[in-house]
Amino acid sequence: MIKGCRYAALLVLLALASAGCATGDGQLPVPSQGAAKRGSITVSIYDRGITPASEGTIDNNIMTRWINEAGPVEVKFIPVSRTQSEQGLNTLFAAEKAPDLILEYAPQVKNTLIDRKLIQPIEGMIEAYSTEYKELLSKYPILKRVGTGADGQLYQFGRINETIPQRGVFIRKDWLQKLGLNLPKTTDELYLVAKAFAERDPDGNGKKDTYGIAMSYNSGAILDEMFGVTYPDYVVKNGELVHGWDHIEAVTAFKKRLYEEGIVDRSYFTDKTGSRAKQDFLNGKTGIFMEQFNVPVTFLTDFYMPLLKNVPEADLAIMPYPETPVGRFNPIFVNPVQMTGVVNAKAKDPEAIMKYVDFASSERFMKTMYYGFEGIHSKSEVGVCPQVTDLMKWRTEFNYASGDFAMLASPILAGNCYYGTRKLSNDDPLQRRVKEMFERNSLNVDFNLQTAGPTHSEQMPQPPKELQQILTDMTKHVGSMEGDIWIKAVLTPGYSPMQARQDAVAAWESAGGKKVDDWYRKFYATDKSKIILTEDIYHIFQEQRATQNAN
Repeated sequence: MIKGCRYAALLVLLALASAGCATGDGQLPVPSQGAAKRGSITVSIYDRGITPASEGTIDNNIMTRWINEAGPVEVKFIPVSRTQSEQGLNTLFAAEKAPDLILEYAPQVKNTLIDRKLIQPIEGMIEAYSTEYKELLSKYPILKRVGTGADGQLYQFGRINETIPQRGVFIRKDWLQKLGLNLPKTTDELYLVAKAFAERDPDGNGKKDTYGIAMSYNSGAILDEMFGVTYPDYVVKNGELVHGWDHIEAVTAFKKRLYEEGIVDRSYFTDKTGSRAKQDFLNGKTGIFMEQFNVPVTFLTDFYMPLLKNVPEADLAIMPYPETPVGRFNPIFVNPVQMTGVVNAKAKDPEAIMKYVDFASSERFMKTMYYGFEGIHSKSEVGVCPQVTDLMKWRTEFNYASGDFAMLASPILAGNCYYGTRKLSNDDPLQRRVKEMFERNSLNVDFNLQTAGPTHSEQMPQPPKELQQILTDMTKHVGSMEGDIWIKAVLTPGYSPMQARQDAVAAWESAGGKKVDDWYRKFYATDKSKIILTEDIYHIFQEQRATQNAN
């Protein structure tokens, strides 16, 4: 692929596909099954532990019932913990209870299953049984290229996404003003602001009961990204791809300083899903909070509205990532070409699986997950985007898992109506404010900067099986997010980040990690044109924004 055409397959498919809005009710007909026997399959679904009690369970709710009533096959959903999906899937495979269709984001999880021969190729079932997904592959062959394994066989189903900054850093602007502080532009300034938020009573209740910054789950991952690292912890330096030891040591030192000075929740590490940090933020007890910010309506309903209900005076600003001792970076972006589904090698009914994938890839499925039921949650009129008529009802019945059920849907291929901000109304002050924050987060992007790593982690190339095993085994010890050596450095007095780095490098090299480093370095030097890089994602982002603004 030469420089002049490296974006062609991506930009054309994304720009042309989003040229207009859906019309009518957006409901595509389900292919007639005639007298054919209705198949039955099992499908994994992430359990995030947030299903409202009123809605049942993650595997039995209004969405699962609609899928079984409207879809072409019977589906039994198998819950898998979002935060421990690898362990959960391994347990299911060991018990021979793994789902027929596995919906999973993490490439290291899927690639390991493929290497273990637990996943089957899918090209045959697509050719024999598919209509919807076959057409998608025909129009956008990049899905086939990205979903193909090292052995040349197609293993993964995928989708096309709106690509935008995936993360947001939210800071209490009213606290800054009260304490006479400015928006931090460096991590030294971020530390000082967080320290002031923790020590100078910004909520005015006369107590020292606030946290400066959150550091568990997504907030911790975003701190890593501020310092330029994300799985699998490789960074570009002087044109080479190298292991980001400098970056991991630097972010560990920053975290340790926050922890030792009591600026963060001292029990942050036990907050595995970030739920406690979220509640502290929503209750007005945390000044700086970092979270996913790629679905504006979710931020509105799950964060902004509850925050203002609890703390009406709260005023949020969204800030760019600050300069760090190892450079400045943009937030990571949503993966534009994302592989999300694989098929169990022991699945018995490929036709039923393919019928479900076609249904889950259709506009009808996607529209229902995004807008709810026509006449109940939303209404449609010819020539205009669907209008959400009962946002709170949609939030209760759909918001907690609709994105996970829709992991095979490619929303923007149905037109501008499915870009994130189109769901929000300018007539509502809170919705308008979230749209403004969302726009500000996009305007904060500096195209002269890199994101953490050379591309989205899901686009990183897969090393050979034996090297992938080293990476998988060692990430739990030396990985930037939850490597136990780095966690020990944060939590343990007297154990310095410098010593942790020495121990991490020694453990990595003892396990054969240098071979992994050499493989990634060589790939980047000779074959990087084979993958989607950050610069490609920037171009797609710019093209999508231009398309939205033109319609």
